[in-house]
Amino acid sequence: MSIQGVQLFIQDDHVVMDNGILQVTISKPEGIVTGVSYQGIDNLLEIRNHESDRGYWDLVWSEEGTGGTTGTSYVIKGSKFKVMVENEEQVEISFTRDRSSLEGKHVPLNIDKRFVMLRGSSGFYSYAIYEHLKEWPGFNLPQTRIVFKLRKDKFQYMAVADNRQRRMPLPDDRSPRRSSPLAYPEAVLIVHPVESEFQGEVDDKYQYSCENKDLHVHGWICNDPPVGWWQITPSNEFRSGGPMKQNLTSHVGPINLAMFLSAHYVGEEMVPKFQRGEPWKKVFGPVFFYLNTLIDNNDPLWLWEDAKQETKTQVQCWPHNFLASDDFPKSQQRGCVSGRLRVSDRYVSNEHISVNGAYVGLAPPGDVGSWQTESKGYQFWTKTDENGYFLINDVRTGDYNLYAWVPGFIGDYKNDTIITITSGCDIDMGELVYEPPRDGATLWEIGIPDRTAAEFHVPDPDPKYINKLYVNHPEKYRQYGLWERYSDLYPNGDLVYTVGVSDYRTDWFFAQVTRKKNDGKYEGTTWQIKFNLDNINQTGIYKLRVALATAYVAELQVRINNPKANPPLFTTGVIGHDNTITRHGIHGLYGLYSIDVKGTFLMEGENTIFLTQPICSSALQGLMYDYIRLEAPPS
Repeated sequence: MSIQGVQLFIQDDHVVMDNGILQVTISKPEGIVTGVSYQGIDNLLEIRNHESDRGYWDLVWSEEGTGGTTGTSYVIKGSKFKVMVENEEQVEISFTRDRSSLEGKHVPLNIDKRFVMLRGSSGFYSYAIYEHLKEWPGFNLPQTRIVFKLRKDKFQYMAVADNRQRRMPLPDDRSPRRSSPLAYPEAVLIVHPVESEFQGEVDDKYQYSCENKDLHVHGWICNDPPVGWWQITPSNEFRSGGPMKQNLTSHVGPINLAMFLSAHYVGEEMVPKFQRGEPWKKVFGPVFFYLNTLIDNNDPLWLWEDAKQETKTQVQCWPHNFLASDDFPKSQQRGCVSGRLRVSDRYVSNEHISVNGAYVGLAPPGDVGSWQTESKGYQFWTKTDENGYFLINDVRTGDYNLYAWVPGFIGDYKNDTIITITSGCDIDMGELVYEPPRDGATLWEIGIPDRTAAEFHVPDPDPKYINKLYVNHPEKYRQYGLWERYSDLYPNGDLVYTVGVSDYRTDWFFAQVTRKKNDGKYEGTTWQIKFNLDNINQTGIYKLRVALATAYVAELQVRINNPKANPPLFTTGVIGHDNTITRHGIHGLYGLYSIDVKGTFLMEGENTIFLTQPICSSALQGLMYDYIRLEAPPS
């Protein structure tokens, strides 16, 4: 490794950061990364693209009052360049856009993009400060991210996780003459690929999405010479939606994304909407772009292992202490919160239950579960140890609520105390007790309360629509077109589940979708749960708990022992814009419904619950269940 100091070369229309290991060229004053030189490769970025289409920050915005998750796309270009730090140990440079200097319709934000290079570091950092002043117009911000487009002749192997990596098709394979369109533009069937190994495969960027909690490193490998390009995100504090929020990663291009705000797998509820008179400032990043090569090793996959090790190093060094902006607080300027979370459910145990692996987080004050759609502030999450203890370090100053959810138990926990984090504070919350929703003993249950539908039956895909990565894979739900398999498995009638006989792992389809009819149109579906009761408490109130893992323009109607009851016993109304079924997820927004069932509605012997999803304008509408339970009346 070179021990050369960091140098900054400033030209008329670009600047170069060089530490002897790599050189990064950035347009001036726009702040677009036009070149990255490493290990004898003049430019790792796609030289076939225009200089403005290689490495950039961008956003999608819309005017106040606009609905939906789309808007005007804008590549963020600075109008002023400034050197913030320049010495042998570090260079930090700034590219700012000042909203007040722009004419016409522009997103009402000041944006300061930063790039940082350190001595002896095999990579570079980028972060940005977004600011909306209260006197400016309101606006919506559906998406913002960093995009890098790498050379297609070099980077052909992609890695997102230990068990999610493969050689990828070329972008040429997605062209109309080499592929066939599928149900939506992101998905294509490759029919005439440049390389025959990809013939007959589906390519879709959503097949490589990842939950925030697992989204710390992903990237690409070049074999000749052996070089890795990795995006490392040490903290999720600036990402929206909490640990379960899913985001895009890398995909065919080769493209490498750092997603900060997106509505994917949630819908419009995830879009931050700012009003005139509402000041806002947020720091996105820093993200580390790490480059590596083989040393005393000839296996290119070692580059992935090394990137994971570098990720651990970056996590341990968080929050970085070398950034020049005062808007990014150092560790000593932050606070921490600790405590113990236990569960009280007298139908499971007479004692408080210590829970291992519960998710505990600080997020801006809001309603129970509001962290799922929170997108303006910062969130800080951890997991409890085997005794339920938790520690949340390096929390930015401000006001928070403490939230939690516990795998194995339904519902959400929220502590009503407003927690004010001050610089250097150490707050002990003591013992917290979560009482999950419960009225009576469990008569029967279907599934596992873990906020996903992963435990249910996920069918094999149609052989015409294969992604080879997900054959015999634990995440086989990422295959394309699984919604069509419901009609194949249930051509003449809908799913019927018999408690005590059926097995949810094989007999409960992972998504309640529409059925395609012979005329090409779709119809709603009604699933049945059959169960026996020996003794009925005629004066008691039973409770049906239905936890949904996702919904997309759907409705759940519940009826008991009368499939034609009008009105139904319960309806959610039209819910959900998660689009999870389309995007190969196994969950979106979590929702819990608790339904009173009078004892007079039930019969001794066999009973049937009818679950109807009637909305049927497309193949991609429907629900995923997380967990269903029937409780006896309170004892």
